[in-house]
Amino acid sequence: MTDQKKSRRQKLEEYVAQNPNDAFSRYGVALECLREGDKAAAEAQFRTLIENNADYVPGFQMYAQMLAQEERREEARTILTAGIAAATRTGNAHARSEMEGLLSELEAG
Repeated sequence: MTDQKKSRRQKLEEYVAQNPNDAFSRYGVALECLREGDKAAAEAQFRTLIENNADYVPGFQMYAQMLAQEERREEARTILTAGIAAATRTGNAHARSEMEGLLSELEAG
């Protein structure tokens, strides 16, 4: 298949296969999976992302949002707690604040 006929997801997956520790590209694959409605694949990508890149804050944030939308509140809380710690470590106050807000919503709901 030529590059022009490959989907964005396919191109990103190929890049990640060659560069498995590239956090930004793996994050992109996860988002493409979500966009396509492939939540199982998105979850696998998010899980690998945060396991291999413990300070990649957007991964925690989007993974937790996905879990919350799926009514998987306890899992979302766990990811948010880890994401808040990562945001604190990296000095990402904005993301930390957003994740704290979502965590408060989950605990209240």
